[in-house]
Amino acid sequence: MVTTLKKSTLRLFVVLLFVFLTLSGLIFSLYLIYYGAHTLYTYVLASLFIMLSLVSGFFNIFIAYSYYKSSFYSEYLEGIKRYLKPLSEHPTVAIVMPVYNEDPYTVKRNMLKLKGMKYPKERMHFYLLDDSTNEQLRSDLRRFADSNGIAYIHRDSRSGFKAGALNNMLKHSKDQYIALFDYDEYLTNANFLEDLLPYFEDKKLSYIQTEKRYFKGTFFSDTVDLFDAFFFKFVQPSRALNNTAIFAGSCGLIRRSALDRIGGFPEYIIEDTFFSLESDMHNYTSIYLPKVYAYGKPITTFTDLVKQQWRYNYGDTQFMLYYLNRSKNPEAKRQSLMSKIDYVTHGLGMNYVSVILIMFTLMSVLIIFAAVSPSEVTVAQMLQAKYITTAMEVLGISTFVMSIIAPVVLTKIHFKSLRKGFMVFTLNFSLSFIRTKAALAAAMNHSPSAGWAKGESRAIKSRALHTLRSTLTETTFSSTLLVLGLFAFLFNNVYGAIWLIWYAILYSSTFILFYKYG
Repeated sequence: MVTTLKKSTLRLFVVLLFVFLTLSGLIFSLYLIYYGAHTLYTYVLASLFIMLSLVSGFFNIFIAYSYYKSSFYSEYLEGIKRYLKPLSEHPTVAIVMPVYNEDPYTVKRNMLKLKGMKYPKERMHFYLLDDSTNEQLRSDLRRFADSNGIAYIHRDSRSGFKAGALNNMLKHSKDQYIALFDYDEYLTNANFLEDLLPYFEDKKLSYIQTEKRYFKGTFFSDTVDLFDAFFFKFVQPSRALNNTAIFAGSCGLIRRSALDRIGGFPEYIIEDTFFSLESDMHNYTSIYLPKVYAYGKPITTFTDLVKQQWRYNYGDTQFMLYYLNRSKNPEAKRQSLMSKIDYVTHGLGMNYVSVILIMFTLMSVLIIFAAVSPSEVTVAQMLQAKYITTAMEVLGISTFVMSIIAPVVLTKIHFKSLRKGFMVFTLNFSLSFIRTKAALAAAMNHSPSAGWAKGESRAIKSRALHTLRSTLTETTFSSTLLVLGLFAFLFNNVYGAIWLIWYAILYSSTFILFYKYG
């Protein structure tokens, strides 16, 4: 009882942090327009800042709501489990692993581990979907598959990406269910099918998604694991209560008949998210099971994280455009308000975290240097920013400080680490330009490739130059903020200087993390 009360109190405390963050940002915005704006130029700036604060406030409140709501999911899931019965028969299941130029040792080890699932062997059929371009690798994997009773399917074209490979596999399989695993996921609980299949007594159930985590590794890789854990610990349970839990592409089980009715996997770079929406639109239900059955290979380099985040953001932008068009269809399912918010926040989530951060930073620069219209004063006069009073500067700084404290406290409560909390906060800044570029690339229908490669040189000088070239946008931006912060300090705008220099440090994290972690 004491533990439950403590957890509830801590959750409420985190919610209040996000509420305070929202209110302080909005109050500071109102101050700017009522007391700080004296010209059309400053009115425009203050108005833009208010709009950004409203958007930020909406996401903060939504995060707090989802976080608190997620605490009720275990009770909801227990209610479902009470009606589960042991399997009376064993349907056929396709165990599928898509690969593309992956490490053959990892592929073989993990596929053999999947073959050890506790389930009648004659009811499981294994598929290795190999889109690899390396002929020697293909031959090696084909021999491995043939010698282990695994169906090997190769495509000469990567049309449709992973979704294309999966849809091609459907032509070769008649199994009643499909279990998906990524090549790097090592099964740690052989009861995967025995545990999940009983839920499908509900004929409306389309898929079950389990929790995805990485193996322990370095401080960096463990922090990246927490980066994703926030989604699986808090967002997925909250969404599952609205029947909008996202199928995450692997460590999940799908009903084949539902997939056929939907028309297969939508052939986008994040086919799993699109499939989740179509499942909901076709009036199917879904379940999120917060239990880990397989651990993935840890993300040990910043480059790998960049490529992952680029793909996510590129795909989420495509999803947002797809969802808006899909919702306009007069035959589309009428969704609840919360379902709509779930999908919109998913599509805009990473774009918000990245684009809004950059816009807030730019607005901060303009506000600090916009005492009066730039057409009426010298640069030296503009830099003094006299209209911002000490009290409101403190409020503005406190808003920024609270934006740090909230995720750090959340990480400390649930993952027992302040250091990782600060790293999670910093990662959002280090990835902001990368995510923004991915969103723009998707909006303009450009290549979904990140175009980012880690440096292999061990020489400090050459590694630094390679890092500088790769992070030129972020390094230029952070350097500019540093210079502007020093200017503000020279003209006695101490709070403005602290604000900008702190931003400069955060954006320089892209260079630092790429240099340190490759």
